[in-house]
Amino acid sequence: MKQTAVIEVNEPPRFVLSRWLFLKLLAVIYFIAFGSLLPQIHGLIGVEGLLPIHLYLQRAFELWGTEAYYQLPTLLWVYPSDALLTSLCWLGVILSTVALTSIAPIPIFGMLWVLYLSLTIAGQEFLSFQWDVLLLETGLLAVLYSPFGLHGTSIYKKQPAIAARWLLWSLAFKLTFLSGVTKLLSGDVTWRGLTALGYHYETQPLPHWFSWYLHHAPDWFGSASLIVMFAIEIIIPFTIFFPSRWRRSRITGCVLMCFLQLGIVASGNYGFFNLLAIVLYLALLDDRALASFLRRCTKNLPDTYMRIRPERTTWSVVINGTAVVLVFLSTLSFVREIQRPLSMPTWANAALGLVAPLRSVNGYGLFRTMTTERPEIVIEGSIDGIIWREYEFKWKVGDVTRMPRFVQPHMPRVDWQMWFAALDPRQQSHWLIPLAERLRDNDGVALSLIDTNPFVETGARYVRLALYRYTFSRASGDVAGDWWHRDFLGYLTGPMSSRIQ
Repeated sequence: MKQTAVIEVNEPPRFVLSRWLFLKLLAVIYFIAFGSLLPQIHGLIGVEGLLPIHLYLQRAFELWGTEAYYQLPTLLWVYPSDALLTSLCWLGVILSTVALTSIAPIPIFGMLWVLYLSLTIAGQEFLSFQWDVLLLETGLLAVLYSPFGLHGTSIYKKQPAIAARWLLWSLAFKLTFLSGVTKLLSGDVTWRGLTALGYHYETQPLPHWFSWYLHHAPDWFGSASLIVMFAIEIIIPFTIFFPSRWRRSRITGCVLMCFLQLGIVASGNYGFFNLLAIVLYLALLDDRALASFLRRCTKNLPDTYMRIRPERTTWSVVINGTAVVLVFLSTLSFVREIQRPLSMPTWANAALGLVAPLRSVNGYGLFRTMTTERPEIVIEGSIDGIIWREYEFKWKVGDVTRMPRFVQPHMPRVDWQMWFAALDPRQQSHWLIPLAERLRDNDGVALSLIDTNPFVETGARYVRLALYRYTFSRASGDVAGDWWHRDFLGYLTGPMSSRIQ
């Protein structure tokens, strides 16, 4: 007869259900990440994409020789093609679905990490965001955190290794604490003066409609929000390391950090980043905190036996040995982020450089310096050089009458990168100019990355890049018709004509 466990209040905290839930939710994040890439991958880095992967790897090999395989560890070296890109994305979707079954978690999560690392390396600028490296770092630790075995939920009978659990908790601390403290250490007066949110909602890469309302909230609300944010990011993370007898403080800290991430979701589009952070925070909860809620939601739970044994396999030796190395490297990455722009010792930089190609030991901290204005690049096309019409992207700011849309957890890579391009057009010109030229020529791969093409039938004869400054309107779109106002700043390029006149 199946025994239902009762978790005694005075027992040491267990993390059997906690691990089971964390790995399930991480599989969902992987599914979102790979699924989001599928419709974009050819246009971004395919053979006919903006940054073709075969040319990128070719140049890397010419520069480094065989060392390029180490510096750019990607499966795309085998055959850099559209077919392999698509296959890697689909394989990631399939394996993340398999991960939901709890079958063979160590090899499954190991393969997911390899696949996403391969695509991140191949993606160049388009897959260089903080959530990409966070998924890689979390995914690597998930391999160590996974139970040893092949037989689904039956393998969740042992307490996860303490070293692996503390690595996850340390990552949660590093992500949260660095996100707050780097803003203050940057010297940016908007963060220190509690005025940053007066700019942020308007100038962030991809705002949505609720960002407009937050932007027009009273100044005191923005200042109070920042105080709460700094308290949660800088003070609350220390509750992660409180002893077991203070577990309620850790639970409270988890709730507050999740609340902060939900607040960020309500303020702008950041792909799967906030959901991934929440999944990481949920790993802080022990079985007693989760059991009652989870058993009301699903019956497919691993048994939590009265006598759960720790992992006593060779896998524990691997975990403990790897944990020592990762703690050392993670500490170095933490210190490097804290002391910017001071230099690190040569040996420390060398140690971090050895693992840098794996992108799984990282520093964190978005928006160290607040952007106070919103420049936007608008791509314009023309047939006669007199009448110009605009190409509209799917998610980026453009048409002033269009309501900013909610898009997460999907990550529209080119739309995000257009925000960086507007801040530094020269730095991004190597893909921005080809994008404009391909839109002019009605290239199907480039057109798949945008929303509307004003020259469906014939294509444009000329194309140019215009720069505008955007600000939120004073009344919402349903009242005044416009969500944005814009001021023309100039042209980044003159008319670029088609090869066929």
